[in-house]
Amino acid sequence: MKRLMIALTMVFGLSADINAGEPKATQTLTIKQQKLVIISSLTAKGNLDDLKITLNSALTSGLTVNEIKETIVHLYAYCGFPRSIRGLQTFMAVLEERKAKGINDKQGAVATPVKDKRSKYERGKETLAKLTGAPQNGARTGYAAFAPEIEVFLKEHLFADIFERDILTYAERELVTIAVLSSIGGVEPMLKSHLGICLNVGLSAGQLQQFVELIRSVAGGKEADAAAIILNEVLKDKK
Repeated sequence: MKRLMIALTMVFGLSADINAGEPKATQTLTIKQQKLVIISSLTAKGNLDDLKITLNSALTSGLTVNEIKETIVHLYAYCGFPRSIRGLQTFMAVLEERKAKGINDKQGAVATPVKDKRSKYERGKETLAKLTGAPQNGARTGYAAFAPEIEVFLKEHLFADIFERDILTYAERELVTIAVLSSIGGVEPMLKSHLGICLNVGLSAGQLQQFVELIRSVAGGKEADAAAIILNEVLKDKK
């Protein structure tokens, strides 16, 4: 609870001093982005009591029902159905409680139907190329060569079915992703890859450093320290 209160305090302005030398427009995460990080971390950790508080706060600050729902659905690809479903069940309870109090929360936009007639695999390859800034036409290597089916699942489902949904932007989805990966730990190569993608989709070094401090407040020092090490490696590689 104490960590959550610190994180929520950061959301409402105290984090703005981070990297004060950078232009204000790029040094801090927006309130919406910070909420998405906190929701994702708490859901991944299974901290449902604090998640309930954050969900109420997120709705009050202007996030829509569909944005939050999309966030919790997205993270199942990184921490599994059980955590995601428990997060959705917690969100359902929050909405029922708010409705009973006469609060009518904004539903928000729904995903635009995909009209691209190419195969999901080809669409997923294109999405991944946009995210990474690198073509996806090389021969399979590593785990993709060892288990080709998982490479197909990643392209068709994660980067087509999920990333093509436009309720969240690429940057928002990547923040959700790194929040989950930082919180569950032990997946440093994937975290490094997605931190690199975060820079490719427009997030700044200052915003990612603020992200690490949010993780420190919500998930813990061990998780944040590990994320900070990986982020420093990514920023060093980008120079």
